[in-house]
Amino acid sequence: MAAPTTRVVRDDLRVLFDAAVHAVSAEVTMLRALPLATHGRTVVVAVGKAAAAMMAVAQARSPKPLEGVIVTRYGHLPPEGTSWPGVEVIEAGHPYPDERSVAAATKVLDIAHGLDAGDRLLLLLSGGGSALLAAPAAGLTLDDKQGVTRALLQSGATIAEINCVRKHLSAIKGGRLAVAAGAAQVTTWIISDVPGDDPSFVSSGPTVADTTSLAEARDIIAEYGVQTSPQIAAILADPANETPAADSLGLAGVETRVIARARDALVAAASQAGEFGYQVMDLGDQLQAEARHLGASHAALARRLAKDGTPRAILSGGETTVTVVNKTGRGGRNLEYLLGLAIALDGAPKISALACDTDGIDGTEDAAGAVVTPDTLIRAAALGLDARAHLDRNNAYDFFEKLGDLVVTGPTLTNVNDFRAILIEGDRA
Repeated sequence: MAAPTTRVVRDDLRVLFDAAVHAVSAEVTMLRALPLATHGRTVVVAVGKAAAAMMAVAQARSPKPLEGVIVTRYGHLPPEGTSWPGVEVIEAGHPYPDERSVAAATKVLDIAHGLDAGDRLLLLLSGGGSALLAAPAAGLTLDDKQGVTRALLQSGATIAEINCVRKHLSAIKGGRLAVAAGAAQVTTWIISDVPGDDPSFVSSGPTVADTTSLAEARDIIAEYGVQTSPQIAAILADPANETPAADSLGLAGVETRVIARARDALVAAASQAGEFGYQVMDLGDQLQAEARHLGASHAALARRLAKDGTPRAILSGGETTVTVVNKTGRGGRNLEYLLGLAIALDGAPKISALACDTDGIDGTEDAAGAVVTPDTLIRAAALGLDARAHLDRNNAYDFFEKLGDLVVTGPTLTNVNDFRAILIEGDRA
């Protein structure tokens, strides 16, 4: 069935994104029955970009008020605010930790240390927690953590590689929060933002046993040529800083459940695309590559598929990387993906695309992502914008901002990472 001629493809793209985000919202994915302690207290620690929404659903579904703490990125609270007695709210830095991140980690560790046997720690975890909970290992400063985080994020390292290093420089990550909870029950519900959905890598797995090692962390630092302080080098060389083993101090008994993932978002978008009349090609939710290169590759695929005139939706998820050469550039991985795609499409007719981060923020700017249409490069040239120069200087945000093609949603209060959709209009009926 051909896609209806009256539908604006740009609108279709936005509807697909909205369907994807809704499918992984806390309201849809949070379990109905909360694991409450039978003899003691249940304390809820909600951490990440979805923290406030997850806490709200937990409170609504609990038979009694819950105490605890919300730790989220600045600006990622619902417009109506939060007002639960016994719940502290801490907003902190992301993607780089700040002093509030340290205060948040201290608060959460204090909560865990204060639990007794028969109590339960319910951790509601989503992406962003690696920066939001910063407890530098003994001998490290916040400046040390900020520096290595910035260098890794700009190096092109994958999120798994970055979090491997983070876990070995922390007093809370890599299962250490579960250790701090002692004999208390620990339950973790996760909205996953990492390719593969390994819970040990979501927010660096504060309650999940780590499968990486100090040696791997050192190799990552060396592979990407990251310059570290002598203190960081010393920490990574000290066997005492290896993350806790799975069978140590109760970690083996921790209950962990991934409740939402990028796959769920793609399934919802595919269903919607089918209703619109597009034949769906799902490339998977674990794509990892340099953003601009993946964009060029997807452009070649779209051009090839467009030849038969069939309306198609090419969907994908995952987390690309960006190697930053211009430290003052503005943009994120989704914008670089789109600019690489637009250049490779070179105005190919009837092909449009959207790429957005499901948390509503791509990189450090205020946009979730942007849209590319067949006339993107023509409109850019009319404004004197050189697409290649903007990409080379990591200035994709400025490019799409001047075109008026940014997608600005504000924080969505969920996060399963990147969502990409390419629509081929095909031959209209």
